Amino acid sequence: MSISLPALLSQLLLGLVNGSFYAILSLGLAVIFGLLNVINFAHGALFMMGAILSWMAMNYFNVDYWVMLVAAPLIVGVFGVLIERLLLRWIYKLDHLYGLLLTLGLTLLIEGGFRSVYGVSGLAYNTPELLSGGTNLGFMFLPNYRAWVVIASLVVCFATWYAIEKTRLGAYLRAGTENPRLVEAFGVNVPLMVTLTYGFGVALAAFAGVLAAPVIQISPLMGQNLIIIVFAVVVIGGMGSIMGAILTGLALGVIEGLTKVFYPEASSTVVFVIMVVVLLLRPAGLFGSEK
Repeated sequence: MSISLPALLSQLLLGLVNGSFYAILSLGLAVIFGLLNVINFAHGALFMMGAILSWMAMNYFNVDYWVMLVAAPLIVGVFGVLIERLLLRWIYKLDHLYGLLLTLGLTLLIEGGFRSVYGVSGLAYNTPELLSGGTNLGFMFLPNYRAWVVIASLVVCFATWYAIEKTRLGAYLRAGTENPRLVEAFGVNVPLMVTLTYGFGVALAAFAGVLAAPVIQISPLMGQNLIIIVFAVVVIGGMGSIMGAILTGLALGVIEGLTKVFYPEASSTVVFVIMVVVLLLRPAGLFGSEK
C-alpha cells in the first residue's frame, strides 16, 4: 500500500486535533477521579452543555464565541458545584459503582432534556471570524481554527498540570483527598475545596465543548461519541494521572489518525485494542501508580 508523504502528514495533524479534544476531556476526568475518587460518567453530557450553551448564546442573545469560551465553562462549573453539593457529597465513602450509576443517571437526564428541545439533527455553529480561513503548509491546507484548538488545549492542559502538581494549592488538593483532617488543621476548608475541584473538572469539559462547537456538529448526543474513547484514554494513561491523561490523549489521537491511513477499518477500535494490551501488561495504566 503506497501512502504519499503529504497524506501522511495531513492525517498526523488531524489526529493531533482529535488528540487535543481527547487530552482536555480526559484531563477533566482525571482531575475529578484523582482528587475526588469519583468516576464522572456525566462528563460527556457536560461537554455537550458547553457546546449547546455557546450555540444558544450566539443564536438567542448574539453573544460571540470568545465570550462563551469563558462564560460557558463558568456556567457549567457552577452547575457542577450544585451537582457535587446536592448529590455527590453523599456517596464519597461508598463504592465507585454508586458514583458511576449516579453520574450515568445525570447524563440521561441532561441529554434527554436538551434532546426534547433541540432533537438530534444537529446545530451549526460558525467558526469565529478571527480564526476563519487557513494556512498553506505545503503538504496540506490547515484551517486556522484547528490550529487554535491544538494551541488552546495544550495551554489549558499543561497549565492545569502545573497548578495541581507544582503549586501550594495543588499540594493542598492532593493532601486533602488523602488526609482531610490534617489539612483542615491548617485552616483549609476541605469540603469547599472538593466542591470547587469538581466544578473545575466539569468546567474543563465545557471548555472543550466550546472549542468543539465549530468543528463537530452540535447535538444533545455529541458527548456519547467521545466519552467512551475518553474513558479508554484515562484508563490507558492511569486513572487519576494528570500528565498521563494529557500525553495519552494526544498520542492516541495521532495513533488513530495514522490508523486511518494504513488500516482505516481499525481506526474506530485501535484505542480499545491498545487499552486491552495496556491493562494486560500494566493494570494501573502507563502513568498510574501500582498500589
